[in-house]
Amino acid sequence: MLQSLSIRDFVIVSTLDLEFSSGFTVLTGETGAGKSILIDALSLALGARGEGGVTRVNCDKAEISAIFSVTHNSEALRWLAEAEMECDAGELVLRRVMYADGRSRAFINGINVSIAQLKELGELLVDIYSQNAHHSLLKSATQRIVLDNFAGLSELATEVAANYKGWHLLHQQRLAAEKNASAYADELADLRDQSYELLQLVISPNEWEELQQEHLRLSHGASLLTGAESCHELLSEGDVSAIHLLTQVQYKLQNLQEYDASLAEATEALDSAIIQLTEADRFLNRYCQSTELDPSSLDTLDAKIQVIHNASRKYRVKPEELADLLSRSQTRMAELELFANDAELAKNEAQAFESYNQLAQALSSGRQLAAAKLSAEISAEMQRLSLSGGKFEVALTAQAPTASGLEQVEFLVAGHAGVAPRPLNKAASGGELSRISLAIRVVTAKQESIPTMIFDEVDVGIGGGVAEVVGQLLKQLGEPQADASQRQVLVITHLPQVAALGQHHLRVSKALVDGQTLSTIAVLSTEARVAEVARMLGGVEITDTTRQHAKEMLTRT
Repeated sequence: MLQSLSIRDFVIVSTLDLEFSSGFTVLTGETGAGKSILIDALSLALGARGEGGVTRVNCDKAEISAIFSVTHNSEALRWLAEAEMECDAGELVLRRVMYADGRSRAFINGINVSIAQLKELGELLVDIYSQNAHHSLLKSATQRIVLDNFAGLSELATEVAANYKGWHLLHQQRLAAEKNASAYADELADLRDQSYELLQLVISPNEWEELQQEHLRLSHGASLLTGAESCHELLSEGDVSAIHLLTQVQYKLQNLQEYDASLAEATEALDSAIIQLTEADRFLNRYCQSTELDPSSLDTLDAKIQVIHNASRKYRVKPEELADLLSRSQTRMAELELFANDAELAKNEAQAFESYNQLAQALSSGRQLAAAKLSAEISAEMQRLSLSGGKFEVALTAQAPTASGLEQVEFLVAGHAGVAPRPLNKAASGGELSRISLAIRVVTAKQESIPTMIFDEVDVGIGGGVAEVVGQLLKQLGEPQADASQRQVLVITHLPQVAALGQHHLRVSKALVDGQTLSTIAVLSTEARVAEVARMLGGVEITDTTRQHAKEMLTRT
């Protein structure tokens, strides 16, 4: 849900900070006041393609920041987790900086990201319905998702995609095996020879380091033995050995303790030192007794290390990587042995396709039933929205097996009676498209996860009772969902019937300040709303009757 929007030096906006609430918000104002600026700014924060000339006159850059609460938006949270971006307390900050020279930078929670990433996340947060803005419902993939969500088929669609991926992998493996049978046979023969040679080395991942340590010990056997014997003699064997000297010091201190008890601390320290040195001396004595020079073992080890070095050079890997090379070779051998078995490959592929096909057929059946129901319900809503005689149709066209199933989903629409339905992105004008989108969203609202929807031009070409119906539908669309998650609907409108139904009301105005035209947006109080609705009803001259009518409209809602 959109919580706040901050705009700096954007087109004709100097500074603007807005707080948003859940529910139905209307945005009104005089023609040319700049109502579309808010949508344009938010679109840029959501990753829309930027164009030149958006910075305010004499400014180096324009800056837009939008803060969202994504606590209940599982898709956005999943996206952030996969991108390894933190989202403290479910708060998400999107920021876009547009420079006067055409450069642009994007940030998600303070992290510099690509515009493509910003757009990908933005499409999970807000849907904008207008003639010129991005409209996700025009995408074939979105239309398929809308249908599957409406039918409760989302999990089945995910299973179909996963099974398709598994079958397609096996299919590609079989084709590759048929095409490369000779090359695979040669590779398998080489790997068998390689694996046999590596197995003779009997080298584990940690063994190379152990062999090097053992070789170092055997290579310096004489130095180790001579050095250990010398240390043993210095500790205990000579007349001036360390232990003997410390024992003398200990004896003297014990005598001096009779005159000064504080020397006991030094005596105790010497006691501990003598014990430690005695233990070290015993270890060195055992080491000298057990250590022997072993030239034959050194020769054997030299030979083994040489063999390992030769294999390392031959296969162009480090000695410590030979064990990993053997593991990879054995894995690849298992794959190639499977490829060599044409019957087994074909059997596995057939089983995988059968599993995919069963799920895809079930998905197709569910889509067929849901398509008819969705078509009827949206067509009914269109009649209420001044699209009399209009028809909505969900077309399912058979296609070759894909990850999305066995059919292509496409939304078709006829704006009025006697016209054949055409694809949604080709059939509807800007105003019609917004109203059709409204009808789709009202019907499918319970299944949709995008919490914020913005409508522009939904009231083009309508008035009277139809305008009130539009307002009621928009208000309904902004109501909390069954899972207690909040919804937002923001509508730019010219109709007082729609404006009067808003739970929150923003007014756009513009004025000349220091020779520059600046646009501002204000949150209206109850009294200010009466004046604004009266202006929308009465035009230039607002009478007491008009004000009373406006007050009645607001009271009635």
